[in-house]
Amino acid sequence: MPPAQTLPQRAWANAYLLLTLTTLIWAGNAVASRLAVGEISPMALTSLRWVFVCGVLPVLLRRELKAYAPVLLAHRWLILGLGAFGFTIFNALMYIAAYSTTAINIGILQGSIPVFVLVGAFLAYRTPIGLTQALGVAVTILGVAVTASRGDFAVLAQFAFVPGDVWMIIACVLYAGYTVGIRSRPPMPGLVFFTALAIVACAMSLPLLIAEIWSGHFVFTAKGWLILAYVVIGPSILSQLFFLRSVELIGPGRAGVFVNLVPVFAPVLSVLILGEQLALYHGLALALVLGGIFIAERLGRKA
Repeated sequence: MPPAQTLPQRAWANAYLLLTLTTLIWAGNAVASRLAVGEISPMALTSLRWVFVCGVLPVLLRRELKAYAPVLLAHRWLILGLGAFGFTIFNALMYIAAYSTTAINIGILQGSIPVFVLVGAFLAYRTPIGLTQALGVAVTILGVAVTASRGDFAVLAQFAFVPGDVWMIIACVLYAGYTVGIRSRPPMPGLVFFTALAIVACAMSLPLLIAEIWSGHFVFTAKGWLILAYVVIGPSILSQLFFLRSVELIGPGRAGVFVNLVPVFAPVLSVLILGEQLALYHGLALALVLGGIFIAERLGRKA
């Protein structure tokens, strides 16, 4: 009879618990981006999160990184691109966006990423998009438009969007490109590949931090340290470990569906922590974004 598992062991074997915690942490990153305004400047938060990650993971994985160094070097351009766009620029744009939009909008807009991935896969690999999937793409993009316009058709007609929403949409498109690019990643343990991307993200973000300091926009308060600690421990390390373990347990397809919880959790956390107000257009936008994903991913695949 095998020995009884401890609570941490049972939790580590429960993919659904790990995925729920992962998406909750990712939704918390949207809240953290708003809390960071006036407490820690965008490039400081972007850069220092990877500085701290690179102070831990490369040390713990030094043997693995050395063993896979030839493979990493052979795919250096892919790794440079993924690290720069998926980690550095995506996070920088999110933290900049928080200066002029709400955490609720940031969370809902992130829900568009799976559909942008569908479009990106078509452009990069000519992965076919059926009529049902195309309908799902259109419905999700309508949800994005409702979010960015605050439900005001005059804003849509004049393209007078809040800058933060525009930055966040660009960030989502870039992260979708990162997700599509992951398909071509070399065969190696996920954590080793993630560490290589983190090293690239750290190196790419340092010039942005230097430019921010040089321009006089650098801000770092005591509260900023707490926000940075959350971003390093939660979104940068724990969520990555939880997601990699979940993919190990139930596969990427089933694990990927849980990403759709981010635009659900983010508005709830925004109301509870930040006191932001939910408007009618938020509910409509969330229904359109999640409905479009359901049509594209579930009904489209069946069709």
